[in-house]
Amino acid sequence: MAKKTVFSGIQATGSLHLGNYLGAISNWVKMQEEYDNYFCVVDLHTITVPQDPEILKANIREVAGLLFAAGIDEKNSVVFIQSYVKGHSELAWIFNCVTPMGWLHRMTQFKEKSEKQKDEVSVGLFDYPVLQAADILLYDAHLVPVGEDQKQHVELCRDIAQRFNYRYGEVFVLPDALIPPVGGRVMGLLNPEKKMSKSEENLNDAIFLLDTPDEIGAKIKRATTDSQREICFDQNRPGVTNLLTIYELLTGKSRTEIEDHFSGKNYSVLKGELTEVVSESLRPLQERYRELTDEKGYLDEMLARGAEKAGEQAERKIRQVHEHLGLRK
Repeated sequence: MAKKTVFSGIQATGSLHLGNYLGAISNWVKMQEEYDNYFCVVDLHTITVPQDPEILKANIREVAGLLFAAGIDEKNSVVFIQSYVKGHSELAWIFNCVTPMGWLHRMTQFKEKSEKQKDEVSVGLFDYPVLQAADILLYDAHLVPVGEDQKQHVELCRDIAQRFNYRYGEVFVLPDALIPPVGGRVMGLLNPEKKMSKSEENLNDAIFLLDTPDEIGAKIKRATTDSQREICFDQNRPGVTNLLTIYELLTGKSRTEIEDHFSGKNYSVLKGELTEVVSESLRPLQERYRELTDEKGYLDEMLARGAEKAGEQAERKIRQVHEHLGLRK
């Protein structure tokens, strides 16, 4: 039987953090041999808010390099930059012509982000989910690994595909969200009520993948806990539960084992051991990243190969779409 296809994208807005790694990238690495994979640095999504061009260029390369350093293998997966494949923009425009505006008004992430930007909010930010649908449907993806906060966007993607298929014939696969059972939402260290984010003003809220052991230790030391003594998983104690979840994901130990291990110990012990676990877990990734980026031209060659493979599939799908729309003989 043919493998199912997976598509997932990641933005290039600053350094990747532990939440990106545990909630997404580490799962991509594990599933590589099971599926045909397309992993995309979605730089066109990144420019829905203003970016400094030089910083953006550096961020795109850093994110791509970290994907390979984390274990994404071009033998099993296609890694590429979104803007290198013109089909993404073209299909997004076509979907704009079949997607009702009312569907986009219901997107909760737009409501949250537009509240911050007020009158500066762009059409691109409003239209973001349509481009996301084009990203996914361009590659006939069956599964889209996402966190809970992105599930609504995958549902919109299915709606757009169904609407197109109903009007013009069966062209698009209807994708399903693939949500990891644990770690889909790694929370902030300082504010464990919110998902860990690289956009937070206080950089101590997130552990970045290229942080040094000293930086990691300082951030974990400041992490929010509570006034209780028992160290256990409890959704009513989000700070402690978040630290334990990170420990769980990095060590592979069961929750019972972890709670037994920390029984009778205090938070300083938990934070000290977590610092060591995080630092050691990121060390191979950081070493591989330096190897990739120190060798001139190597990363660019890998990304060029990925763009070529993605472009071939995208062109086939765009040709099919044109034929069904009547844009091509």
